[in-house]
Amino acid sequence: MLKTAPKDAAELEALETREWLESLDYVLKSGGPVRVSRLLRELSDHARRNGVKTPFTANTAYINTIPADEQAPFPGSREIERRIKSLVRWNALAMVVKANKAEDGIGGHISTYASAATLYEVGFNHFFKGKGDDNDGDIIYFQGHAAPGIYARAFLEGRLSAKKLENFRRELKEGGGLSSYPHPWLMPDFWEFPTVSMGLGPICAIYQARFMHYLEDRGLKKHSNSKVWAFLGDGETDEPESLGAITLASREKLDNLIFVINCNLQRLDGPVRGNGQIIQELEAVFRGAGWNVLKVIWGGEWDALLAKDTDGLLVKRMGEVVDGEYQKYAVESGAYVREHFWGEDPRLLEMVAHLSDEQLKKLTLGGHDPAKVYAAYKAAVEHTGQPTVILARTIKGYGIGEAGEGKNVTHQQKKMNEDELRAFRTRFGIPIADEEVSKAPFYRPSDNSPEVTYLKERRKQLGGFVPSRTVQVEPLKIDSLPELFKEFHGGSEGRKASTTMVFVRMLAKLLRDKEIGELVVPIVPDEARTFGMEALFRQVGIYSRVGQLYEPVDMDTLLYYKEAKEGQILEEGINEAGSISSFIAAGSAYATHGVNTIPFFIYYSMFGMQRVGDLVWAAADTRTRGFLLGGTAGRTTLSGEGLQHQDGHSHLLSLAVPNLISYDPTFAYEIAVIIEDGIRRMYKDGESVFYYLTVMNETYEMPPMPEGARDGILKGLYRLRSSSKKKAKGKAQLVGAGAILNEVLKAQQMLEKDYDVAADVWSAPSFQELYRDGHACERWNRLHPGDTPRVPYVTQCFEGTEGVIVVASDYVKAMADSIDRWMPRRITSLGTDGFGRSEGRASLREFFEVDARFIVVATLGDLAREGVIDVGVVKRAIVDLKIDPEKSNPAVS
Repeated sequence: MLKTAPKDAAELEALETREWLESLDYVLKSGGPVRVSRLLRELSDHARRNGVKTPFTANTAYINTIPADEQAPFPGSREIERRIKSLVRWNALAMVVKANKAEDGIGGHISTYASAATLYEVGFNHFFKGKGDDNDGDIIYFQGHAAPGIYARAFLEGRLSAKKLENFRRELKEGGGLSSYPHPWLMPDFWEFPTVSMGLGPICAIYQARFMHYLEDRGLKKHSNSKVWAFLGDGETDEPESLGAITLASREKLDNLIFVINCNLQRLDGPVRGNGQIIQELEAVFRGAGWNVLKVIWGGEWDALLAKDTDGLLVKRMGEVVDGEYQKYAVESGAYVREHFWGEDPRLLEMVAHLSDEQLKKLTLGGHDPAKVYAAYKAAVEHTGQPTVILARTIKGYGIGEAGEGKNVTHQQKKMNEDELRAFRTRFGIPIADEEVSKAPFYRPSDNSPEVTYLKERRKQLGGFVPSRTVQVEPLKIDSLPELFKEFHGGSEGRKASTTMVFVRMLAKLLRDKEIGELVVPIVPDEARTFGMEALFRQVGIYSRVGQLYEPVDMDTLLYYKEAKEGQILEEGINEAGSISSFIAAGSAYATHGVNTIPFFIYYSMFGMQRVGDLVWAAADTRTRGFLLGGTAGRTTLSGEGLQHQDGHSHLLSLAVPNLISYDPTFAYEIAVIIEDGIRRMYKDGESVFYYLTVMNETYEMPPMPEGARDGILKGLYRLRSSSKKKAKGKAQLVGAGAILNEVLKAQQMLEKDYDVAADVWSAPSFQELYRDGHACERWNRLHPGDTPRVPYVTQCFEGTEGVIVVASDYVKAMADSIDRWMPRRITSLGTDGFGRSEGRASLREFFEVDARFIVVATLGDLAREGVIDVGVVKRAIVDLKIDPEKSNPAVS
């Protein structure tokens, strides 16, 4: 009896299981999948209420999400599309190989496109909509390292010449070339978005998809069925930007967004997850975040094998093999795969007994099967209510054989020898003779060939070629702007205000402007109240796709938190990366959507350039237009916050961005002049520039605009106040910027009153513009030795002036030092090198030695050095002004 009990228990359990399964089959047949899902959920809840603890998993089995019997039929010609894909593969490979033969080490990537060719070709032939007459077109973020394949297809389409392909990565050659990766700055008629800085493509795609809805919900763009596609690699998902915003996409129900992740299991150095399964990991992440997940793991040849797997042995085996082992299978023989994958169980071996080792080796992965990819794309395009991610299993370097297919070194593969080229040629049926193979010639069939005819017809049906960047917007009418900004030229008439308050007032007026108001896009990362912008909540509302489904806690106040479907403010939460992604979407909408939106992104200046500098660079490459506003700026102006918040170097970082125009204004009229001129340059004249302004929270009276100051403000320097002292022992030129300009004005008075020094005061809103102008003049003079030399603007300003020159700002001394070479005399720079402190403004300015007292001492010291005054005057000033000459050096303390 003891021996039969376990058997009886096992039999009983098997019987119960069979009865439950039969019951479930009945419900499935009679009620359908929705009823089954509801029933399973109710059973799970019932079990949990009765103390049953079931382990949570967000994973499904390691098989395709779409079963073979639910797979949409493939609509195109598999054979012609295979030949097109083979030609693209060859030309992409030839492009890289030829480039590195012509110039060793020029670089390029073969393996990424080799693994993703099917993913792209199915899209090009059946899904990617161009900007035709009847639709707005899809927005596609191409994986940067796949650029050779995108160029190769454009070559077949007749859009790029063989000469261009020959000059891949050699853009400066005669006739021009092709940029290494997607760069709109370098190829403004071709690429739309830069993506090769890992992680930026995914996050920008998410905010682009949301911004598309923003435009539609606000009536700035008609509703469309356009999609945003983002192609990325599985290794790229390690970048925080790749996955950091995916909950926004599900929260906003961005069913216009599709991620295609090329899961070739490899990054640059080795496996992405050698000891795990990256596809399963990503599935859990995206399903947990609320995305629709479609796995495309196994090709069509596996369908029959899976159909025979009635007891689940094969699916179990698929789920227990780690990626490092799968990568090994890709480079080993069919015999190896038979032994190590199938040989784990005799029943698995029996399942493939009818297949040869060669047939086992050729079992296709899902990402290389056009039918599987098509079915996934179709499901993604038709899915509603959620964003979709497609996890497609591929082999890195697919098709390049012994040269690197599936190997860890394949990412760096740039060259192939003659035998490898011949093998590739033969594998993909490229009609190139043996004697020509070593030259890796480009091959394009005639225009009337079946391949070219087919691909052109498919693109015609889909609305035109992609990628393609076109700008068709009309210049904005801005006739109302001079009157709008006139208010700020007259000063504050005794009232105190900060430059932040001034900017918010300007923004409010711009939002009400009849000509451009609806195009203004305020963007803020959860700091609107910090910047005094809460009045805009009521004025224009905060954008929300669903409106406001609750009554805000401050509903009974005038400035309550108002969300609305037609809201104008993009309130991004504590999220500078997401905010600037929205800024890029809005600032490039003139090209992407044909809408001239004007973004104003205001944020804590310390959390801008140094936190999202890579995205700022991408904004520049994208030819983004708009205004970045660094709020609570200045190392000594933001009191109390301390080291992590006090910005004294964002202008140094902005200087490196070639088309970013930066200003550190002090007064209301300076901001007004800069923003008005910026709107004209970007939105009327169509310049591919954008602006960075720092604004402060320190309040003081705003003076009226001096006569004739406008040009100087824009160029970066103008004389603000001349000395009233006609006769003096010494003379000086004092230059101030931003918050420290008021300290310079105080120093002017002290020098005149107490030390008999006549000092002129200059405002320097932009050291960057002075620096660029100086170098531009030097370059022109260097290249035109026989012509009349050009004189830098800053040199012109100080021509004919007398006295020592002291320059002070709330930023590092390098800003002032950047213009030293064009000054008629040496300058003394005062700035805020070093870490900030939690202190008040007066103490901070004393600590960093930029207050009026230190400006006075610096001026007197230079005058003593010049022999104009006695050094004793400087010593007495140090004592009288209570300066400790032994205090710590702020730059290193």
